[in-house]
Amino acid sequence: MKRALAVVLTLALVAWFVAAGQWSALGTLVRETPVSALAIAAAGFALSYVLRALRVWDEFRHDAAGRFGTCLRIVLIHNAMVNIVPFRGGEAAFPILLARHFSTPLGRAVASLVWFRLQDAFVVMALAMAVWPGLPVWLRLLGIVAVVATAFMLPRWARRTHAWHDGGPWQARLGKLRNAFAESTRHARFGWLWTIANWSVKLAAQAWLLSVLLGASTLIGAAGALGAELAAILPVQGVAGFGTYEAGAAAALLPNGIDFETGLQVALALHLFVIACSSIAGALAWLAGLSMPSAPKQGIDRQ
Repeated sequence: MKRALAVVLTLALVAWFVAAGQWSALGTLVRETPVSALAIAAAGFALSYVLRALRVWDEFRHDAAGRFGTCLRIVLIHNAMVNIVPFRGGEAAFPILLARHFSTPLGRAVASLVWFRLQDAFVVMALAMAVWPGLPVWLRLLGIVAVVATAFMLPRWARRTHAWHDGGPWQARLGKLRNAFAESTRHARFGWLWTIANWSVKLAAQAWLLSVLLGASTLIGAAGALGAELAAILPVQGVAGFGTYEAGAAAALLPNGIDFETGLQVALALHLFVIACSSIAGALAWLAGLSMPSAPKQGIDRQ
């Protein structure tokens, strides 16, 4: 059902653009965008990739043994797969690449990925509560405190002594995942620092490009960028994010006087640019790593 809804959302976006004759307008918008603005946004995305690689290198520093370039390659390929492969199937690239290059156990890699995604969600939600227009101050503070408290307590809950491994097969598997999750939250010394820095740069780059496309202030662009990223938290996503990303950005731009049609148009242009940057970076990383040795397969713990 979720996949069917995802396809419907994406097809609805495509149908609207075709029926409304928006493709020519989109092409004009892209052609009229200054190359300098695209270069600044691309540089921002590149810096965010480096910050994400630092987060991976920080957590897996003992396995990586100083191989930051390999961490960057893993991040770039994983990021490209997430943006291209439908239904979040690209997430599988992360544990596969960690196992190949660092012999990281599957459970450890998956738990680390879950923690990364939770950190991403916490930071984006906290930023949204801080800057979302029209919210009373008390609600902003309450929301930020709730997000920070949850982010603080979750790792501590995972580290508590439990007897899940003594239960049935499913409970035992969940117990292993909980232990791996607890282990993941222990290893990153500066995980929150890298996460906050990454999202600050990434959102700033998207806000900048949206503001140029709209001919509006960077604050208005920031609202659209936040709306697009918050849409990624929804349980139902369009194919490769198409549909939900654009709708989230357009909805967030409405309170700033940007009509929904214009919001969809500029959000699609931004989305295509984001996918182009991630795809080019991922392809270059893949080509650069063809000669890189893989970790020996023996001894890799798949549990």
